Amino acid sequence: MTLPAWRDWLFSGKAFLASMLALYIALAFDLPRPYWAMAAVYVVANPLAGATSSKGLYRALGTLLGAAAAVFFVPLFVNAPELLSLVVALWTGCLLYISMLDRTPRSYVFMLAGYSLPLIALPEVGAPDQIFDVALARSEEIIIGITCASVVGAVVFPTSVGTALSARISGWLDDAASWAGEILRGEGALPATPLRRQKLAADISGLDMVISQLSYDAATRDVVRHARELRGRLLILLPLLSSLADRLHALKTQEGALPADLAALLARVADWLGRRNAANPDEADLLLAAMKALRPATPGDWDALMRASALDRLGEVVSVWSDCLTLRADIQRGQHAGPWRPRFRHRQVVGAARHYDFGLMLFSAGSCVLATLAVCAFWIATGWSGGAGAVMMTAVACSFFAAMDRPAPFIRFMANWSGVSLIVSAIYLFAILPFVHDFEMLVLVFAAPFLVLGLIIARPQYTMLGMLMAVNTASFVALQNRYDIDFGSFVNQGLAAMAGIIFAFVWSVATRPFGAEIAARRLVRAGWADLADTAGGLRRDDHLKLAGRMLDRLGQLVPRLAAMDDRELSGVDGFAEVRSGFNIIELQKTRRRLAPDGRAAIDAVLAGISALYRARVARRSLVSPPGELCDALDTALRRIAHDGSGEARRALDALIGLRRVLFPGVPGPAGDFVPAERRPSLIAAE
Repeated sequence: MTLPAWRDWLFSGKAFLASMLALYIALAFDLPRPYWAMAAVYVVANPLAGATSSKGLYRALGTLLGAAAAVFFVPLFVNAPELLSLVVALWTGCLLYISMLDRTPRSYVFMLAGYSLPLIALPEVGAPDQIFDVALARSEEIIIGITCASVVGAVVFPTSVGTALSARISGWLDDAASWAGEILRGEGALPATPLRRQKLAADISGLDMVISQLSYDAATRDVVRHARELRGRLLILLPLLSSLADRLHALKTQEGALPADLAALLARVADWLGRRNAANPDEADLLLAAMKALRPATPGDWDALMRASALDRLGEVVSVWSDCLTLRADIQRGQHAGPWRPRFRHRQVVGAARHYDFGLMLFSAGSCVLATLAVCAFWIATGWSGGAGAVMMTAVACSFFAAMDRPAPFIRFMANWSGVSLIVSAIYLFAILPFVHDFEMLVLVFAAPFLVLGLIIARPQYTMLGMLMAVNTASFVALQNRYDIDFGSFVNQGLAAMAGIIFAFVWSVATRPFGAEIAARRLVRAGWADLADTAGGLRRDDHLKLAGRMLDRLGQLVPRLAAMDDRELSGVDGFAEVRSGFNIIELQKTRRRLAPDGRAAIDAVLAGISALYRARVARRSLVSPPGELCDALDTALRRIAHDGSGEARRALDALIGLRRVLFPGVPGPAGDFVPAERRPSLIAAE
């Protein structure tokens, strides 16, 4: 591990300053649980000022919603503990399900509102007349902590979200340029996309999180629209690169080597992409003009069609890359310089549609409901005085890791470090705090451990560890204005908290023993079902969302494929299926404006593709495409090629794409593909 950088020390110092300020204010106002204000700082603390503000706002909203629910439900069901337990469990599960529907930082509002109800309500079931005061105090203390964290983060040497976004974009573009260079120089021109390159789709999720926080940072509010435009182009770039790699592979396979003029142009484009930061977007016009000069005006055979298609994809890659450079420059400046004129115009940019596995999400939320009910039943049956703490921690642990394929290892991690926090808190409570008599000394004794924890939080790979330790230590110490601690009460509450987390771990092992494989298979089948419905014409009004949904699904699938060893799933090329989706959409759009014989040929192709993907869904395996579908594609290619209209050219390009995706190893169809009106007449031939 490398030594902490000065930015890590700065963040840790700011977090500690904010936590001590929040604790001082809560103590000064004699609030009943001032440690909640201190803990809240470490929950929302982030090295980026905008991220701290956004999470602080979401935590405040979630706390207020949970507190309002506690004030409403406790007086209503206080005399019916079984009903109250059911209400608490259902509230937690339903809000957890809603949070999983919103895969942005805003989802924290709903998750927090879900488990805030048991945190506030259950310890007060014996004194329902005090529930309003407790809910109010909890809200006040949380808001004090949030406010201190946000103010200190924004005033003391703030770090803009734009800085992090620029770094993420540059890193992503570096990886994409590396892949593009491999393709253009030959070694990466493959019909199937390597898994390490498919991971670029998963990396977009990290960009999404940062982009969602731009509006909370005063320095970056002007570039939110540009950031979203950039996200769409980064996503569309991936299937374009995959398609270009396939076309170049086909040309090399057919001709033995690429034509010299095309190879020279590819090298020029590779050099331009390789310059990354120094690349001039204006050079794109020269490259596009060179491609236009090389493109066959009337491709006469399959080889010429492949060359034309490769140049079309290359032109789209250059246009998208140029747009990315322009948008990144505007984002780095923190504002746009004027009206933006994109080069990439002629194809719909990927939208923001997402894929949700509603079945698994419902199962995860239902598991949390049942776990909370089970601990509530044990509490009611035994009359354990610390049972409320066990229910609270079960709800928190199950909610925090519900979206994981296997939550048990994460809950075990939480249990281990919560136990360490309990030991540290005991040392403070019984060996250190009895000798502390003023706030200055309190700050001094807290400084060393919490500054170290702040350094840990600043490291992304250890953020969860640092936050757990900081929040749990502050909560277990339960600092108040007057030192009044009972050893028996501390042990009872500590054991209750640990029992709740351990039960959540055991419950997860028992009810969710499966890992990433089930989720991965469901993602693959959902993609096949989408393609079958689109080819069958069942989603004609959903074309703009299909690509976004498929790329989002690919982003969820790739990390799972990387973490498992499954021969069948390893054969799935996510980008190839995204390309299929684009081409199916193009055929659905153009078929209605073609001649009857061309439309009939395309309908036969779409019917065959729909049947193929429905067979894959039904058999839950990668069924090979039948030879009849290859024949239908070749027939459609010949008929559409003889129609020289613009719509026919788009349909022809889509058919070529589908032919390459489904039958990459089958030689292309022989014959003449020159449009009828451009063929020489018999007289001219004589």
